[in-house]
Amino acid sequence: MSRAFVRETEGGEAFEDLPDRTVSQHHLVTPSGLAQMDAEIEDLQKRHTDAQASDDKAELARLSRDLRYWSARRASAEVAPPPTDASHVRFGARVTFEREDGRRQTYRIVGEDEADPAKGSLSYVSPLAQALMGKEVGDVVPIGQTTAEIVEIGS
Repeated sequence: MSRAFVRETEGGEAFEDLPDRTVSQHHLVTPSGLAQMDAEIEDLQKRHTDAQASDDKAELARLSRDLRYWSARRASAEVAPPPTDASHVRFGARVTFEREDGRRQTYRIVGEDEADPAKGSLSYVSPLAQALMGKEVGDVVPIGQTTAEIVEIGS
């Protein structure tokens, strides 16, 4: 018999567990990134409880999947202490570089889940962060089709 003729659950909708989100093999986080994970898990748990109370099966499926993801990420997180030496670009550092066209940009090198380039943070596994890692002030790095000079490194 075709699925088209199978009666759905009460309310006319059928819900299954959503497939898990892919958990990356990259686990480094900053202390603030770990705090963000904890806050996200707490928020998801509260929303999950609310969805259970209202019997919102679609929301429960979404929240369960997200809780599994964030719980796995939290369990495997490796907190990297803030850099104490600004001689080289490393995880957690804030680096400012000047592009060939004169634009200055500053990014903090952080974990995957806390990266937000629009807000000035890059994942340490991104191509730009990889180009910057290990470099020091005065070094020129390739960025896309051009280059940029590192002008400042901070924590």
